[in-house]
Formats: sequence, structure tokens, C-alpha cells
Amino acid sequence: MSGTEVRDEDRYGEDLSGSEHTGVTFSRVDLSETTDDGAVFTDCVFRDCRFTLSRHADAAFVNCTFTGCSFAQAVFTDCKLVGSSFDRCNVDLMTVEGGDWSFVVLRRAHLSRATLTGARMREADLTEVRAAGAVLRHLDLSGALLTGADLSGADLRGSDLTALDPREVELAGAQVDAAQAVVLVTALGLQVGPEATG
Repeated sequence: MSGTEVRDEDRYGEDLSGSEHTGVTFSRVDLSETTDDGAVFTDCVFRDCRFTLSRHADAAFVNCTFTGCSFAQAVFTDCKLVGSSFDRCNVDLMTVEGGDWSFVVLRRAHLSRATLTGARMREADLTEVRAAGAVLRHLDLSGALLTGADLSGADLRGSDLTALDPREVELAGAQVDAAQAVVLVTALGLQVGPEATG
């Protein structure tokens, strides 16, 4: 399907596996509990759509725009969302396992109860995300924009934090590993050396 508009449709629980869509606009479509193994969406627009409890595996949403959509308890496994943007979306309890989310825009997203692990998120725009208490483990965040992000209490272990400026991010209570601690201390202009003796 390409270049069309799908509006006010109920596709609850459908299997969209293997389908391909290019330049399609989906408006107020219920995609709750759908599955889409290997489906490909390119340059598509989703407005006020529901993805609640949907399951996505090896699917691609490339350069797609999501506005006012609900992803509550949706699961993305090894999916490709390169260049896609999310605006005013509910991503509460969303789970991301692996995949490529590079250049994704999640500006000001509420991720506090989300779980993201093992995904590539290079140069993602995470400006002012609300991710207090979130699980953000083993993510490639190199080059990511994190200014104003609230990561307090978040589990960041194993993630690349080289792009993070600890002076511009809320980190109180966040969990990091030893290597990340050195990165953060270095970013503050401190030098880590051996213990002084004598």
C-alpha cells in the first residue's frame, strides 16, 4: 500500500506481518494487540492511533511520524525505527528490545515506566525526556541529545553515556557501572588517578 489514507478503521488484533506501506497516513486507527513481524512502514504518518499491547518483531518504521498515539504496553523486538519521530505520544510501559532507533525524536517523552534495552539510539533526540526510574540498559546513546533529561533513579548500566553532560541532566539516584562513572567524572572535568599513598 502506498500514498493513501486509512481513517477511523478498527484493526484490533490483526496480523500485519509481511505487509509494506509507503507514504500512507493512518488517522484514528485502532492497531491494539496487532502483530507485524517483518512489516515495513516507510515515510508513513500515524495520527491518534492506538498501538496498545501491540507486538512488533523485526518490523521497520523508517522516517515515520507518530502524533498523539498510544503505545501503552507495546513491545518492539529487533525493530528499525531510524529517523522516526514521536510527538505527544503515550509510551508508558513501552518495551524496546534491541533494534535500531538511531536519529529517533522522542523529545519530552514520558519514559518513566518504559524499558529500553540493547537498542542502537545513536544521535537520538532525547531532549527533556522524563525518564525517572526507567530501565535504559545497554543502549548505544553516542551522539544523543540529552539536555534537560530527567534520568533520576533510572537504570543506565551498560549504556554509552559519552554524549551526556552530567551538568545538564538530572541523575540523582541513577544506577551506573564503574566504567560509566569514570565517563561522568571525566565529563565534569575531574581526573581519575590511582590512590595516593604515604
